[in-house]
Amino acid sequence: MQYIIIAVLSALLFGASTPVGKILLTSLPPFQLAGLLYIGAAMGVLPFSMKEGKGLRLGHMDSDNWLRLFGAISMGGVIGPVLLLFGLQLASSASVAMWLNLELAATAALGYLLFKDYIGFFGWLGVAGTFLASILLSWNEGGIGPYALVLVGGASICWGFDNHLTALIDGITPTQSTFWKGLVAGLINLLIGLSIEPFNAHLWLLGGALVVGVFSYGFSISLYIFAAQHLGATRSQMIFASAPFFGVMLSVLLLGEKLTAIQITAAGLLGLSLVTLFRGRHAHYHNHEPLHHTHNHRHDDGHHLHEHPEKIAPGYHTHWHNHKPGAHSHPHWPDVHHRHEHRNPPRSTYE
Repeated sequence: MQYIIIAVLSALLFGASTPVGKILLTSLPPFQLAGLLYIGAAMGVLPFSMKEGKGLRLGHMDSDNWLRLFGAISMGGVIGPVLLLFGLQLASSASVAMWLNLELAATAALGYLLFKDYIGFFGWLGVAGTFLASILLSWNEGGIGPYALVLVGGASICWGFDNHLTALIDGITPTQSTFWKGLVAGLINLLIGLSIEPFNAHLWLLGGALVVGVFSYGFSISLYIFAAQHLGATRSQMIFASAPFFGVMLSVLLLGEKLTAIQITAAGLLGLSLVTLFRGRHAHYHNHEPLHHTHNHRHDDGHHLHEHPEKIAPGYHTHWHNHKPGAHSHPHWPDVHHRHEHRNPPRSTYE
């Protein structure tokens, strides 16, 4: 339950970025704003990374994790935000918030096709319900042109890749991943933006963009990574799909946009879809290969049976540890410990 709450909070923080970003785009061009938002994200998670005792070191990163981090930075930090902000320039805040549900469909499809993310009947039913909610929300949004749709759709695909790649990075902590994504992607986009046109906005706008980045990107991304490592990217993304609805609600409050009956109906459908999806957890006999990594964990989940030379407090902690090979059966999601193949649809009392 705690991972669900964490994912909801992540969605709320990110949802706030759409209407606030629309306001900031009146004075800041997309590349500059994208750069400032992600630099703010790096600033926001830096104290947490230092508190974890890891600092800015990348720790035990093998070649696979370096490639995942590079892909997450490129797709999720550099390309995705810029496409979204260009789309936000063309369309209303509420409309763009609605179309962001396309990220769910992209994450689910990529998970099934490329990332060993098993989805059963109820899982696909939940995905279909969420996609239908997105269609309902967009039904009366005739003002969104094809260019805006392509831009927001492209951003959704980029973040679909990002969701899976960050969920699989296990050599560094979520805050470290967020820091480096924010710093590198933010500097790249800011430099591109400044090379296109000089910075002409008031300094308070610069500070405002950084603050939005701290909360709506830094805290949000870090919380999402933590949830995705325990729930799997697709299921975490189902919860994160509520972010557009938070965006619509804030658009009504901040920008005076109207909340329609279709939007209320779609919100109810999304809630039902989330309940349906979480019936999709499955149980079957599976093997665990030897694994060596670092991530936030506790010792009562059946997977972390290693000993500590020193006495540690109960609860979650982070350090480099080894997993011995083993095999067992229990209900699970496709988290960082359950990326195994499914030759046949796994049997389960949940599906």
